[in-house]
Amino acid sequence: MYKAAMLAKDLVAASSKPLVLSILAGRESYGYEIIQKVRELSGGQIEWSDGMLYPVLHRLERDGLIDSEWKEADTGRERKYYYLSSNGRRALKTERQQWLTVHNTLSKLWKIKPVSI
Repeated sequence: MYKAAMLAKDLVAASSKPLVLSILAGRESYGYEIIQKVRELSGGQIEWSDGMLYPVLHRLERDGLIDSEWKEADTGRERKYYYLSSNGRRALKTERQQWLTVHNTLSKLWKIKPVSI
């Protein structure tokens, strides 16, 4: 039986910034919810752990691309919610352009339909 290969670590690492920025462009979110969203969107092919996500969130926050705020969840305990800053919105546009350029180049090589930029 064929089992789909896990994505290479360097590809997962390279995609973490645009994935997180894109998720937060929709609405604020907390760590576990971001991990679940990535798992859902990838059909289970991208599996992030806390140890992978939180350094990315801290770096994005340090770089001024996201902000955070502690809020009380429905359960009564506090969660740290992350949201996109205005610099993050600009960075997301740049990330999207760069990823589409790579995607379209590979599409031409693989003879599949490119995406409009």
